Amino acid sequence: MGKNNILKGVFLVGLGATSYGMLATFVKMAYNEGFSTAEITVSQFVLGILGISLINAFQKLKKQNTVVKASGKNIFQLLLAGTSLGLTSVFYYLTVRYIPVSIAIVLLMQTVWIGVLLEMILDKRIPSTKKLLAVLIVLIGTLLATNILKTSISLDWRGIVLGLLSATSFTITMFTANRVAIHISSAQRSLFMLLGGAIIVFVFAFVTQTTPFNFTIFMKWGIILSLFGTIIPPLLMNAGFPHTGIGLGSIVSALELPVSVLMAYFLLNETVNLLQWFGISLIITAIVIMNFNVKKQ
Repeated sequence: MGKNNILKGVFLVGLGATSYGMLATFVKMAYNEGFSTAEITVSQFVLGILGISLINAFQKLKKQNTVVKASGKNIFQLLLAGTSLGLTSVFYYLTVRYIPVSIAIVLLMQTVWIGVLLEMILDKRIPSTKKLLAVLIVLIGTLLATNILKTSISLDWRGIVLGLLSATSFTITMFTANRVAIHISSAQRSLFMLLGGAIIVFVFAFVTQTTPFNFTIFMKWGIILSLFGTIIPPLLMNAGFPHTGIGLGSIVSALELPVSVLMAYFLLNETVNLLQWFGISLIITAIVIMNFNVKKQ
């Protein structure tokens, strides 16, 4: 693999991760303008589905008969897998409602050890020493990054529980996305997974939205959230990962963590001390340890 292709892959994955990192801050800003979680998630998914549908239509026109069509079984599997995507959005956006963005993203990054645990259950074997070390570093980093050791800091328990639930559902999303109907185009897979996620989002909105739906969100935050959350990142990452490989790509995608914290610091004026930055650095280090193969490099 040429160096130019690897650099191209790193650039694409990095941009995708950066887009994801901006998401929570935009959600918090939408909350500050009085929009509900239901309005935020529905607008994001509706506009996201519309955008990905247009991309699919463009691909069909461009490639004509060369596009592999999803079978009925593929569609059902992707719709089912997409429900975890919808749950991730709902849980994560509710997390941001109760606790600071800089801490919510740290909780979402618990996918590192949850992923190891899920892998252990599915493969029925004990994780390697490298993975166990990474898990230990993540847990230590989380204690520091959330500033939970400071007695003066009190976090809403609802935010912590929802944050861990978002990490769990996000882990399931990543596992299913890499295993279900991988022979069809990424745009088709994204579309059917979004449709599956939309089912969860619409049910959530129906149950929780007690006031008239504010459709003005579609013209402002809906466009921004769908672009940075459901359209741009998947396309960039699906284009970049083949060039970087899973290991290097996972390391680069960890950019989401510092970007999210920096966005919260500059746009929301959230306080992030040196101890928290050290904890964030430890979590990124753990991701590098899990994915970096010295011999191959």
